[in-house]
Amino acid sequence: MATHSKISTSIDYDRDGKQVGYLQLPHSTNESGWGSLLIPLVVVKNGDGPTVLFTGGNHGDEYEGPISLLKLARELDPAHIRGRVIIMPGLNYPALLAGTRLSPIDGRNMNRCYPGDRDGPPTLVIAHYVYTVLLPMADAVLDFHSGGGSMIFANCGVIHLLDDPEMMDRSVALLRAFGAPIGLVLREMEPEGLLDTAVESMGKLFLSTELGGGAFVTPESIRVAEQGIRNMLCHLGVLDGPVETGPMRMMETPAEGAYYMAPIDGLYEPSLEVGAEVHAGAVLGRIYSPQVPDQAPAVVSSAIDGVLITRAGRGAVRRGDTVAVMASDLDLDGGERR
Repeated sequence: MATHSKISTSIDYDRDGKQVGYLQLPHSTNESGWGSLLIPLVVVKNGDGPTVLFTGGNHGDEYEGPISLLKLARELDPAHIRGRVIIMPGLNYPALLAGTRLSPIDGRNMNRCYPGDRDGPPTLVIAHYVYTVLLPMADAVLDFHSGGGSMIFANCGVIHLLDDPEMMDRSVALLRAFGAPIGLVLREMEPEGLLDTAVESMGKLFLSTELGGGAFVTPESIRVAEQGIRNMLCHLGVLDGPVETGPMRMMETPAEGAYYMAPIDGLYEPSLEVGAEVHAGAVLGRIYSPQVPDQAPAVVSSAIDGVLITRAGRGAVRRGDTVAVMASDLDLDGGERR
């Protein structure tokens, strides 16, 4: 894989202080023949110490990350840190500006594009830069996600079940330090191409979130994001101060009974809100066909006991859409399941 990127930047990653700039990716269009995408980037550095990479806007309709990271970029003082903090509030910047999950330029899902391609379309070029330039510098990565326009989540910090016991222990410790109300060990439906997988394959610490959704934000989801950022920086020794957390419920998406897809097109009526305790057989929602008024609704029922962690964020759903995700309690002892 070629490592020389088409992306350039005036930022010097090794220089102390705060630098506010952008990644410049040449992008010729009908409207701008010699144009470029200018992707905002902030680097705050003070001497030796850990490097933490924060990314938001991996999907452009998920706003907790961009908002909290824009605030962090303004407020973080290099005199108060040890090490280096790299902030990308809009990882998929064109999608963030458009308010869409996928890039409006090339239709790509940024979180399915790693390790990227320097000679590919813009989303793959950005992923290639992150993979070949930013990730090798990072000791830990926090990639903010939420439910976007199509889903609503209970506020969760998210990690994966890792094969390396030491890395699992460190990941669990970081998850606990972040301090979201729910700590979720997530089984991905599609792990290939994720930023998560790319970071983990390099042996780096990775944490993600699922904070709310519906393409809007709440005061509580922003509070969880901002407190989690500070806790993470304190936990890693970048900031001084205590890690301040409340109770956390450790959960997992089980191998069976986690994901529920719409069996028909129609209008989805959720029966429960996220965070609800659910018993096997409980109705999670019903889907009504507007074309056939006298047709009985399709019923979506839980196959397991647990907690409704995700529900559909739109009223109109299509066959195959995820309309509910269930999670079950998980006991962890030093990162090992008991």
